[in-house]
Amino acid sequence: MEIYWLLGIPLLGGLILAFWGNSRSAPEVNSFFSFFTLLAAAWLTARIVADGPMLTGGEGWFFIDSFNVFLVALTAFVAFTTSLFSRPYMRIEKEHSRLNDKRLRLYHASYQIFIGAMLLALTTNNMGILWVSMEAATLATVLLVSLYRTPAALEAAWKYFILCGVGIALALFGTILLYFAAEKILGSGGTALLWTYLNGVKAQLEPTVLQLAFVFLLVGYGTKVGLAPLHSWLPDAHAEGPTPVSAVLSGLLLNVALYAVMRSKVLVDGALGNDMAGNLMMGFGLFSVVLAAFLIKRQTDVKRMFAYSSIEHMGLVTFAFGMGGPVANFAGLLHMTMHSLTKSAIFFAVGHATQSAGTQLMEGIRGLIKTNPTIGWGLMLGTVAILGVPPFGVFASEFLIITTAMHEHPWATPFLLIALGVAFASIFGKVQPMVFGETPLAKLPHQPALTPVFIHLGLVLMLGLFIPPYLAIWYRQAAALLGG
Repeated sequence: MEIYWLLGIPLLGGLILAFWGNSRSAPEVNSFFSFFTLLAAAWLTARIVADGPMLTGGEGWFFIDSFNVFLVALTAFVAFTTSLFSRPYMRIEKEHSRLNDKRLRLYHASYQIFIGAMLLALTTNNMGILWVSMEAATLATVLLVSLYRTPAALEAAWKYFILCGVGIALALFGTILLYFAAEKILGSGGTALLWTYLNGVKAQLEPTVLQLAFVFLLVGYGTKVGLAPLHSWLPDAHAEGPTPVSAVLSGLLLNVALYAVMRSKVLVDGALGNDMAGNLMMGFGLFSVVLAAFLIKRQTDVKRMFAYSSIEHMGLVTFAFGMGGPVANFAGLLHMTMHSLTKSAIFFAVGHATQSAGTQLMEGIRGLIKTNPTIGWGLMLGTVAILGVPPFGVFASEFLIITTAMHEHPWATPFLLIALGVAFASIFGKVQPMVFGETPLAKLPHQPALTPVFIHLGLVLMLGLFIPPYLAIWYRQAAALLGG
């Protein structure tokens, strides 16, 4: 029952907001549905923690375990806080004539459908439906990125659609190969794509076919993760779409795409009995970290800069999962959490900063601490957190990843350290004058919605100082499910 509430609420919200998403109360209705989605996620999480994994729906169309319920809870939470942030933000965008009633209705409806598609991707047991839900999330995101209808926004949306369309087509081919391998063991029909069935017979699957399937799945879903060299859509989408869209793209969509890769990796590891999948992920992850770190230095747009930061951090998570093992998987899951919470908080602060300055160019944003102290402190603390400064949780997860790399793959450690150092110097050097520099800017004419910023940063700080025992057990269970 919990799963149907979880998926039904955002679907219902999308349908209602498709008709009334331009009303004065639409932002509150959007938050209302997001809040009840969060309650449904909490209900489902409590059920899984108490009773263990759950298989439900017909022949087992939905499967929930410690790994995906953790991501369900994170997705629902960030979706809710983003909806709170978007209330004043989107109203101001309308006042500035960047949006009209029609586009507001499109935003609110697409937002709920996007959240619903990601939750379906996380909870389905069918690898085919996982692909369909990722495609649905892609289409919803295209509408959200193009919301402003400027030439740059339309170009970014088309670029996103084409590149991710190619990526998702490759993932489809990988899914077909997976079905081809499973059909010989499980027979034809829907059960051949059910992950629990596949996991039960993974040692019997044809290794050569699984090897080829994973290459296509990694490249396909890796495009949506933003892994280099398939990343070029991500900075454009972040820069040209509304800031709430940037927050859920960085904080949620990238996680869901990587989740699809990890479900595939578990099957491939069992079929091959070697580190082929892990080595590929380490290669893509390390390349993404290094490339993004050096591209950050060249950015002049604040949202593009933090978009490249997302590529860097998702590369780091991919590298951690590629290493495998209990510690690296634990670190990867923790870094997923820290990045989602921190990066969404940063985009919340950046959204208000750009509204105050009237530009996304960093040279035009100065002295936030003087004109809008809460925005300035929110941006500064978020930046310090994402750069891995203790005692924030990003430091803990990065420390675990780097120490594991030093122990198991020492050749990669210099690349990681140099990349993280370059990213630190570049981002801090660009953000510091934005917060503390001299400024001609006036105070933001409306009250910023910064409660979500400090809630997120408070959680990141807490998890950097102390991980509650029940949460640590949860992470360890999820890490064990990933194997390695």
